[in-house]
Amino acid sequence: MYFAALLARTEDGWEASDTELDDVETLSDLTDLAQEASVDEDTVLVYIEQEDAWFGILRVDGEEDPRIYVSDASAAARSSYGEILLTDELLGREPGAEDEIAALEELVDLDGTEDGEPTGPTGPTGPTAGATPSSATTDTNPDSDFDSDAVPAGPIGELGILADFGISEKDLLTLRTDALTEIADALGASEVLEAVR
Repeated sequence: MYFAALLARTEDGWEASDTELDDVETLSDLTDLAQEASVDEDTVLVYIEQEDAWFGILRVDGEEDPRIYVSDASAAARSSYGEILLTDELLGREPGAEDEIAALEELVDLDGTEDGEPTGPTGPTGPTAGATPSSATTDTNPDSDFDSDAVPAGPIGELGILADFGISEKDLLTLRTDALTEIADALGASEVLEAVR
């Protein structure tokens, strides 16, 4: 299950609204959604969570580039909403690298490097004994998504995204389930958030 909320800072405090992401397909769409909710180009936070798996925060301050934090990149990569946040820039790869990785993996499958290795003196266990973790994964899950290799497990993005609101990098890393409640507490937005949950 997914939950998404939008928190916009105003002169009178924070305003909250639950957010439908049905029409959001790209990071640009999500950024536009946040900017439309901005009051006098003040801070807007978009929070997305998949229950017990991962959560992500998109922060937009006026016309500045969006800032992103994702609690578990590999889990988010298996989600259509997570993929919106996991940009090439965030993952530290060149634009289009995703296509290159997929093409490389297809070549590995085609040349039979893993499946066609001679068994050698070690017998039937030879190929798997010499396989690296990634090639073993390719053997057992030939149709598995390349993201499992290309996207790191664990948190990714800007750890200081909420530092000016009293949530340090260390605090952010310790947030797990129900992270939104703790974030709202730190922002002083608990009451407005409860109204939309």
